Amino acid sequence: VPSYTVRVCGCCGPLRPRYKRLVDNIFPEDPKDGLSKSDMEKLTFYAVSAPEKLDRIGAYLAERLSRDVVRHRYGYVVIAMEALDQLLMACHSQSIKPFVESFLHMVAKLLESREPDLQVLGTNSFVKFANIEEDTPSYHRRYDFFVSQFSAMCHSTHEDPEIRTRIRVAGIKGLQGVVRKTVNDELQAIIWEPQHMDKLIPSMLFNMQDSQDGEENPAALAESCFRELLGRAAYGNMNNAVRPVLVHLDNHHLWDPNEFAVSCFRIIMYSIQAQHSHHVIQQVLNHLDTNNKNTPRVRAGIVQVLLETVAIAAKGSVGPTVLEVFNTLLKHLRMSVDFELGETSRRNSGTSVSSGRGKESEERIVQNAIIQTIGFFGGNLPDYQRAEVMMFIMGKVPVYGTPCHTLDTVKIGHQGTKRIQTMLLSSLIMVTSGFKAKSMAAALPPPFLDPLFSISLMEDSELRQLVLEILHNIIDRHDNRAKLRGIRIIPNVAALKIKREKISKQDVAFMKKHGQQLYRHIYLGCKEEDNVHKNFELLFTTLAVLTIELANEEVVIDLIRLSIALQDMALTNEENMPMFIRCGIMALVAAYLNFLSQMIANPPFCQHVSKVIELRNMDAPYLLPEHIFRDKCPLPESLDKEDKLLYFQTSDMAECLAGPGYNAERLSIPYVPQVTGTIDRITLYYCYS
Repeated sequence: VPSYTVRVCGCCGPLRPRYKRLVDNIFPEDPKDGLSKSDMEKLTFYAVSAPEKLDRIGAYLAERLSRDVVRHRYGYVVIAMEALDQLLMACHSQSIKPFVESFLHMVAKLLESREPDLQVLGTNSFVKFANIEEDTPSYHRRYDFFVSQFSAMCHSTHEDPEIRTRIRVAGIKGLQGVVRKTVNDELQAIIWEPQHMDKLIPSMLFNMQDSQDGEENPAALAESCFRELLGRAAYGNMNNAVRPVLVHLDNHHLWDPNEFAVSCFRIIMYSIQAQHSHHVIQQVLNHLDTNNKNTPRVRAGIVQVLLETVAIAAKGSVGPTVLEVFNTLLKHLRMSVDFELGETSRRNSGTSVSSGRGKESEERIVQNAIIQTIGFFGGNLPDYQRAEVMMFIMGKVPVYGTPCHTLDTVKIGHQGTKRIQTMLLSSLIMVTSGFKAKSMAAALPPPFLDPLFSISLMEDSELRQLVLEILHNIIDRHDNRAKLRGIRIIPNVAALKIKREKISKQDVAFMKKHGQQLYRHIYLGCKEEDNVHKNFELLFTTLAVLTIELANEEVVIDLIRLSIALQDMALTNEENMPMFIRCGIMALVAAYLNFLSQMIANPPFCQHVSKVIELRNMDAPYLLPEHIFRDKCPLPESLDKEDKLLYFQTSDMAECLAGPGYNAERLSIPYVPQVTGTIDRITLYYCYS
């Protein structure tokens, strides 16, 4: 019987098609011996010589492989896949298309098996195939199954950690192969459709969350794949690529804490083409709108992500969304204040004290995140856009009498109005930081200057401080403020190495038009009863930077007249000011005239100022900044008007400035604050009360 069997096989063997015999020959009797290299070379030569047989070779290999998978003869499965891989690499012709279908069918069989080794084997073969550039595109081939299967592998929950990692790594590599195979093929634009992106993106993010050590790190590989996908995204595909990221962050509660969310959007912004940045920003803005009633920490998390995106986009192209970013943020700022005030009123009614306080403080987190985003974004824009943003934000600050009432001050009341004013002015400080205007007229147009000064007249020391800091940012174009920090008698101004340039004609014209407005607000700001040390420091800096940046001979005379008027106001005390405020004004005038006399380099003037300061040191130290602003400085019961040596005298200063250059005669004309059309503080006060 055995010999008969051999004879039959020997008789029938030659009748089998040649391609089958060549395929059979590559399989050794013992699979451990591996693929027969010489027989594989014969099969490859045959396939290249007769490409029309490729589809049959593929179909027969697929038939054998399917049978071996079912019978668990995995050694032969490995050999079959190795043969398929080699044939794919060797054959590049139109006839390869049917062969590829057989190949992909075999890969699918392996991926469907529950054996990790076979899944990894199938993935490796697919990755090799993905790197092959085909001569012509495939009009009918789809990769839906592979996207689904590789995505499922990315989420493997195998009980063995090592095997789980292997499967997940294979899944990520498979998705990377799908991306490489499809994104550059116009006929495969379907890969960007939501049903595929909703599997691809979450699979990558899921693995990016789970950082591991080892040779093959799923997190690092997933991030690489994520970057590659985003880098290949065209203009019309951005929304489909970003939306699943937002959904994943929602579903897995990754906005609070938001470290992973921030990391994701950094990767997105640095991976996409710069001209697509505004698409991402728009998506995050829309998501913020969608979550407008979510918890404060979730909203703050989204805002902080927005900060990251605009910070990166500001270095490149933001597109037409600049004002939309600010508009959306200001809208959410107002909503957050509403939520906070609502919680405050409920707490005052006696319900849920502890939770109310927690909610209020959490709303502050949202508000601070919004302000930081507004400020950082605005501060990184080009100057021409920054000026537009400054105007836009100022237009949103609630100021009675201005045409813009986008923030309804009636509903939020005095407390809510002040809160919004404080936050918007804080953001303006950030936006104006580093702003270098060529002329003051361009930086401080009336639609910006008038509402800014209107706020400076309010009975709130914090708001007045913010206004002065904004003015410093805009006026101080040579960054001298740091040298002037702290109100004090500066012994040697020259040692500060103040930077300055000759006053331009445009700035001279600006001071002629708006100088009286500036002087008036400094004058009125000095006598406010709630002024503290910081207010006087900022007023001193304001006078100093005005002198450096905008003072020609005429302005110098005006500033001296203003100083004398302040001294007279503190002495006569017609306003019934507290003694601390009166002494503070005296100290401010001393510090400023000491600075001014040295800046204009007039020795007689310097000598007069120094003499007054020296006498004060001995007889009235409370009239100098080093003493009055010190804690627990003893205050006098009254100021002696008759002791004229303790005060700066107009006649003496006029004599010092007599001669060419200065019109000293104007010093004899007392300074009187002029109303310049801006809103009086009393009107503002009653409006918000």
